[in-house]
Amino acid sequence: MNPERLLQEAEELKPELVRLRRDLHRHPELSMQEVETTRKIREVLSGAGIRLLPLDLPVGVLAEVEGAEPGPTVALRADIDALPVTEETGLPFASEIPGKMHACGHDFHTAAIVGAALLLKRHAAELKGTVRLLFQPAEEKGTGAKAMIGAGVLQGVQAIFGMHNKPELPVGTVGLAPGPLMASVDGFKLAVTGKGGHAAIPDAAIDPIVAASAIVGGLQTAVSRSISPLDSAVVSVCSFHAGSTWNVIPDEAVLDGTVRTFRPEVRQKLPELLQRIAGGIAAGYGAEARLTWFAGIPSVTNDSEAVEIARGAAQALNLQVTEARRSTGGEDFAHYQEQVPGCFLWMGTSGTEEWHHPKFTLNEDALAPGAALFALTAAHALDRLRG
Repeated sequence: MNPERLLQEAEELKPELVRLRRDLHRHPELSMQEVETTRKIREVLSGAGIRLLPLDLPVGVLAEVEGAEPGPTVALRADIDALPVTEETGLPFASEIPGKMHACGHDFHTAAIVGAALLLKRHAAELKGTVRLLFQPAEEKGTGAKAMIGAGVLQGVQAIFGMHNKPELPVGTVGLAPGPLMASVDGFKLAVTGKGGHAAIPDAAIDPIVAASAIVGGLQTAVSRSISPLDSAVVSVCSFHAGSTWNVIPDEAVLDGTVRTFRPEVRQKLPELLQRIAGGIAAGYGAEARLTWFAGIPSVTNDSEAVEIARGAAQALNLQVTEARRSTGGEDFAHYQEQVPGCFLWMGTSGTEEWHHPKFTLNEDALAPGAALFALTAAHALDRLRG
């Protein structure tokens, strides 16, 4: 593929991609409810002659563009779900559904990868292999990738590529880095048990609220004093529930929180560490603390060869390549990377707010370079894998 011509074709497709993105933005659908989104994606792809594959899920789309010559199979993935956020952008194409919004830019991801599919279809005669297109539901719940994998979407796939818009990067900029890019996402619950009693007679009780309050502060040492300064981790307590009235010391206080890490070794260490810290502090107050751990998604970890393929495509298109900064946000693209080598990249969108904000916006000028980048990356990956 000629990069200059490809980018020109992507610009020609831009009005169609903008219409699709705005349509999706007006009609956001939450995780595993993306019925109309699925229908619209299928309609555009089938209208372009792109082969739709059966997918044993109620929502989501699986499709393929076959090249003129046989060869390997690589995948491009976009997430399609919205968030339970009330939009405050004031845009003429703002969400028409109260309490739902594409506040993370998945409408952009979808439109850009649709654009890549249309470009690949135009250039199918130049492809030496097959490009599989994954339009995945339920990324925001962290369950969609596993569901897609369970439905067999990675069968025969040798590499996978995906992206997330990055508001702080300007349009035309691509963030790339090998190794960990986004954090693992795990949750925990700590039940702190004491002995209830009258609020005016605390000496006859064991106050779990006091013990749990000390635990909240003590858990911060899990990172500051038990994890190497060369590693990154986040431990956040996000809810604290105890008691039901003003003059009774309850029997129990419950803390809920999240843990974010980048390295598997650090991730594996945290459950025992949190239990030890919480249990020790609770014991000092005569109470007990029990940890329940909720394992979530692993960290997004980029394959170095896949990163170089994407870097080569970006440079061929004269896009600005920058070193990607890590994010402690999570992404279930990581589940695909557990199965096949993959690259997840940042696509600059000159946005106004960070992800999940009710005033989140992005610059649609990023659609054309996004479509061209993923089309060319897929073609380069087929060439590289074919040898």
